[in-house]
Amino acid sequence: MYTDQNFKTKKAFKQAVDAWNTAQANIAFDKEKGAQWLNKGEPVTPEQVHRARPVTYYQPGPFGGNEPQNGKLYFEGPHYPEAHRWYAQAEAKDGVIVKVK
Repeated sequence: MYTDQNFKTKKAFKQAVDAWNTAQANIAFDKEKGAQWLNKGEPVTPEQVHRARPVTYYQPGPFGGNEPQNGKLYFEGPHYPEAHRWYAQAEAKDGVIVKVK
């Protein structure tokens, strides 16, 4: 299985997932004030939201299209035609990777 972003290293893959999880934990949406950082109380800019984006995935080839949305999955990278240099086990929730081992 591949991630939508072509990570060159497993470390970069983990960092992107951690950045998304941190952003989700630190953003709260207030109907009156709009989006707010929980720890600072400052407005969230579009750049901050864009920087931390969810890490999604797909299965290439004829077996793609029925990827599980939740549970344990296995990934490899970088993408073909480069030789795979890393492999990772990850956990997905609602089609987004939330944890990498």
